Amino acid sequence: MTLSTEVSLAAELDRAIARVDFEKAAHEYREQGEFLFLPRFLSPAAVSCLMEDVERLTPSVNRNYIPGHKKGGSVSYFSIARQGPRLKELYDCVGLKEFFARVVNADLHLCPEDDPHRCALYFYTEPGDHIGFHYDTSYYQGARYTVLLGLVQQSSSRLLCRLHTRAKNRRPKDLEVSTEPGSLVLFNGDTVYHAVSPSKKGERRVVLTMEYVTNRKMGGVKKVFSRLKDSFAYFGLDTLFSFLL
Repeated sequence: MTLSTEVSLAAELDRAIARVDFEKAAHEYREQGEFLFLPRFLSPAAVSCLMEDVERLTPSVNRNYIPGHKKGGSVSYFSIARQGPRLKELYDCVGLKEFFARVVNADLHLCPEDDPHRCALYFYTEPGDHIGFHYDTSYYQGARYTVLLGLVQQSSSRLLCRLHTRAKNRRPKDLEVSTEPGSLVLFNGDTVYHAVSPSKKGERRVVLTMEYVTNRKMGGVKKVFSRLKDSFAYFGLDTLFSFLL
């Protein structure tokens, strides 16, 4: 019997949510300017289950490089939908979405299925893989929230966050987060200035990203621009062709 048939991911997610001190988590999220870090959210058994999908999807990694901004590898939702059933199950989990909605105090929805960023894998596996400081610009007609789930952290690469940069009467605060397997980060990318520090030779860092929105609508022009950006900066031209078709 394989590990994937032994582990009930749904049950593991229920247990993970039940372990969280919700009032403390919600307070930390608000106090840190819409940023929350849960260092041991998922169990090792659940992470091992998800890693079966990661290894299956690794050959699908699209390498990307934008001088002065980012370098790394990505796997889009389209590939996950075809070859990552447990990763997709994680994103589709209603209980998990409702937990995030309670923390951020907003009505959250899954992104449309034609959004390659809906649920994606990011690989930092070559020397110099990184992404510079930025805000996440949402093209949706509403807010968009990002969840990062650590899967592999055999690396000195870190998630770097600068909190309160857009808040009045608050001094910016810098955080350096090691996304160990099972750790979870929830934040509003429009308010948290963030980056990923460069990886070194022989290192490997893999994270799953999941996006949730308050409004699933996106204007036609913004949708085309968003898909062009995703194709050239993240997932390759195949995702653009998928969108056009």
